[in-house]
Amino acid sequence: MKSLILMVALTPCVSLADADQRFAKLRDQAEAMGAVSAFVEKYVGDCQSRLLGGGECEKNAEIFRQGATGKKFYMIITEETSGVLQMGEVKVRDGNFVLNLVPFFAASGSAITHGAPTKSDADGNPVMPFIRIDSQMPEGWNPAMMARQVSSQALRLQIVFTPQGVWSLPKKGGGTMKGVKARFDAVLVTVGRSGDQVGLWLAK
Repeated sequence: MKSLILMVALTPCVSLADADQRFAKLRDQAEAMGAVSAFVEKYVGDCQSRLLGGGECEKNAEIFRQGATGKKFYMIITEETSGVLQMGEVKVRDGNFVLNLVPFFAASGSAITHGAPTKSDADGNPVMPFIRIDSQMPEGWNPAMMARQVSSQALRLQIVFTPQGVWSLPKKGGGTMKGVKARFDAVLVTVGRSGDQVGLWLAK
């Protein structure tokens, strides 16, 4: 499973202040989350065998899940978005385009996902359908400039999500991989440096 370095910024910034009001309303109802890896470890429970203290770990994970399941959380992903965000169709005339988001954020050998994967590819990676984000290029931009932003990991993702449980899949070579099954309530894409909004996706 490919590991992504995911950072969550909890300090105020331009993109927070100028966020679309529909997104801001959901964000304000959510709890700002710390590191993705820490959340995944607590929710899924990266536990050893019971003889080595795994029983206590599993108990703590169950308690954490009970408190977190069904509650809204908010995270900002500022790095390594090139693996999950891709350019889609582009309408050159009006500047509209689509960003394809793979809703799979890996950390600590696990992941937070939109829904739950049901199968893996030939390399053993869970298969997830795209979230298609309708987007608009900032004034003065062209498709080549936007493509460079995507490929250079210069876009910031802000996500409001609701954990719903734990998913599991057989791991290639043996064992089981697990992750946080979540409902992504909203995804806001902005230019990292300026905070300009690029795209917004809201769950129906």
